[in-house]
Amino acid sequence: MASLCKMRVGAAPAMRSQRMAVPVMAPATRSFVGSAIAQKPTLVQTRPSLVSRGVERSRVVKVAAQAAGATPAKAPEFKWGANMKDLAISVGIAVVMWFVPPPAGVSVKAWHLLSVFVGTIVGIITTPLPLGAVAVLGLGAAMLTKVLTFAEAFSAFSSEIPWLIAIAYFLAGGFIKSGLGNRIAYAIVSAFGKTSLGLTYSLVFAEALLSPAIPSVAARAGGIFFPLAKALCLACGSDPEKGTAKKLGSYLMITCFQTTTVSSAMFITAMAANPLAVNLAASAGINISWGTWALAGLVPGLICLVSVPLILYALYPPETKDTPDAPAAAQKELAKLGPLSLNEKITAFALAITVALWIFGGSIGVNAVAAAIVGLTILLVTNVTTWKECLANGPAWDTLTWFAALIAMAAYLNKFGFIGWFSDSVVKIVGGLGLEWQGGVGGLVAPSFFS
Repeated sequence: MASLCKMRVGAAPAMRSQRMAVPVMAPATRSFVGSAIAQKPTLVQTRPSLVSRGVERSRVVKVAAQAAGATPAKAPEFKWGANMKDLAISVGIAVVMWFVPPPAGVSVKAWHLLSVFVGTIVGIITTPLPLGAVAVLGLGAAMLTKVLTFAEAFSAFSSEIPWLIAIAYFLAGGFIKSGLGNRIAYAIVSAFGKTSLGLTYSLVFAEALLSPAIPSVAARAGGIFFPLAKALCLACGSDPEKGTAKKLGSYLMITCFQTTTVSSAMFITAMAANPLAVNLAASAGINISWGTWALAGLVPGLICLVSVPLILYALYPPETKDTPDAPAAAQKELAKLGPLSLNEKITAFALAITVALWIFGGSIGVNAVAAAIVGLTILLVTNVTTWKECLANGPAWDTLTWFAALIAMAAYLNKFGFIGWFSDSVVKIVGGLGLEWQGGVGGLVAPSFFS
């Protein structure tokens, strides 16, 4: 009992302190029951007071009122993913052709495939969607209308030509990333750019030198040479904003523009359209290798590259004949680049191996795609370029898709007999005009040139 009293006495100060902490509580009784009552402050302290409850309720009401009066979030506007006008034109032309009776000598299936093919071509020209998407829609239309099976529609994805162009795009990405293309251009300009004519030739032949490795005119001319030409023109005091364009820039730009079309025709991998011609020739039984094309294009290409700057120099001469500032500007840019980097050396080695295999690989059984993969492997293994960068190369995959689609459709147009019928019809028309072969070739080339 005494010990119990001591316990109660010892607990009293603590109980008092607890009661002081919450003055609203009644005092605890001095009994066994009182000890239980004294422990209630812990429970009471965890409960919110009436005041705090009221404040919380007012906050909830205020937030609810604000939410009720707030302007609802505006739904995002619907936006078409395609240019519907151009898409309607492409589909409309295909539909109209579909229901036109085929001419004599052309099967219904061939005519229907031609309708889809023409609609796809119109879509590629008007681009209501990216080229690859247009090509996939064309293949889908061919399969939905049962003109082609899945195996037939996607048969060209196993063809060598589309993959050659795609891998060449990957190689070009490493070439540009390493800075080797800019270094070569600046080095040539610094060596031969003392006169306006020499500067023009240095840019023209530098662009032609890089054309086998960069299969895109936009990437090659627009990404490297036109920015370089503009910088050199400004360094020489030719600025269109100051009215001095004719001092050098007008002549230089128009010459480079004209000669890019020449260099694009000299090599299979210089432009994306060239492999399509190779494939069409193969469908007629004529096989053209990379080396054969280069050898055939070398002489006429060099003649054009030499003569075009001279012709334009006479017809559209620059006011400035000497450009002593151009080599200095090129040297300054070379100094910024510093010594040849390891990545540039690796890129140069990879491209040298690739081009050598393109030229001589046929004699040892190495096709053009395998040669390109050798070069790409070197760039990937040495981290000059990465596979992630290859995957992000939209133009490469876009070109692969639309090339394969067009090749497949063209192949089956030939198989269904339309190409043979069309060729015979053209021969009869041209032959009926009584022209010599030169005139006949000119008549065939002129529509292609002006289109």
